[in-house]
Amino acid sequence: MAAKLSQPMKWVVLAAITGVSVFGIPIIGPTHEVVAQDRSPIVDVRTGDPEMNAAIARARGSLPTFWASYDAPKPSETGHSLKAHFSTRKGGEHIWIAEIKKLPNGSYSGVFANEPRDLPGKRAGDEVKFAEADISDWMFMRNGKIVGGETIKPLLKSMPKADADALRARMEQP
Repeated sequence: MAAKLSQPMKWVVLAAITGVSVFGIPIIGPTHEVVAQDRSPIVDVRTGDPEMNAAIARARGSLPTFWASYDAPKPSETGHSLKAHFSTRKGGEHIWIAEIKKLPNGSYSGVFANEPRDLPGKRAGDEVKFAEADISDWMFMRNGKIVGGETIKPLLKSMPKADADALRARMEQP
């Protein structure tokens, strides 16, 4: 993890939809209610980070699990969210997207679940469109636990231990 590499990528650790307290800041309610409260931690990860690239590959490889739940969610499954990559002048930013919709042309839309840091003029709650190739992760909640979230796991080591442990406890497969 490094903040001063030529091509850093910004990674929002967790989306507002999970209801998790990150760095002691409670994130509660639907996305549109937390826009002003969004202080989700951002972690710079170099583009070629092997651990993060492996997490992205696992997430992309398991997208059928996400889409199966999205298309026919069980009563205990809520908060379907995708993380998508957006190019920026500083390299790129991966941001959680909530309120996912499949569009007729094969692309997707949703709203930023977190406050973008490197996308001027964009805010949490803004509608955004993206392609399947932009998807870097997925997650949803099942019985109060995070399912998916592969790119969260490598970021846990950069968090304070108590926060990382609390987040691990909220993950279905820590």
